[in-house]
Amino acid sequence: MTEHTATVVTSRREIAAGAERLFELVADPAQQPRWDGNDNLAEAAANQRVRGTGETFAMTLTHDGAVRENHVVEFEEGRRIAWLPAEPGQEPPGHLWRWEFEPLDAGHTRVRHTYDWSGLTDPTRFDRARATTADRLRASLDRLAGIVGG
Repeated sequence: MTEHTATVVTSRREIAAGAERLFELVADPAQQPRWDGNDNLAEAAANQRVRGTGETFAMTLTHDGAVRENHVVEFEEGRRIAWLPAEPGQEPPGHLWRWEFEPLDAGHTRVRHTYDWSGLTDPTRFDRARATTADRLRASLDRLAGIVGG
């Protein structure tokens, strides 16, 4: 299922795995390139596992090797995580990535992935933001499901 407004894109899917296992793959930046449906994430250093709001983690991007610092702004262990990317040492320009995990039972989870650029203030990023479609979000969900076999 997908939802789309002018500046908020969401995709959701049920995955045959527990919420804690799925959350661990998203909360550990070193794992993110494995499931990134945008093919935008090249790598992240180990030992950056997110544990709460206010933390940051760094990712290297595929298209130009640039580094992004991701500022964690929402966090509930096993249930929700969201971050605002920024260039190192800069304030985030206002686009948010969110993951939500709703356990259906011990082995199944409804996962919702949202890209929200309603607060984006840098017009040079609008075209890239518009290119982040529900299909790309769904690709991340599908890759995540493939990793866990669900």
